[in-house]
Amino acid sequence: MRIVVDADLCQGHAVCQDEAPNLFAVPKKGTVQLLAADPADELEAARAAVRYCPTQALSIVEDQ
Repeated sequence: MRIVVDADLCQGHAVCQDEAPNLFAVPKKGTVQLLAADPADELEAARAAVRYCPTQALSIVEDQ
């Protein structure tokens, strides 16, 4: 399982950083930076970040 970021959709609202600060960082006037692609240890926080992203720039995909 991994987190995927669509940088074209991100507008830097930083909701993901609020929901999962160990997984995401959003600099001032910037777009999201992924701190850890594998959300295994923080899956619930990662799901909340995906759910509440105002531009739907985040997703979690299953690796096969």
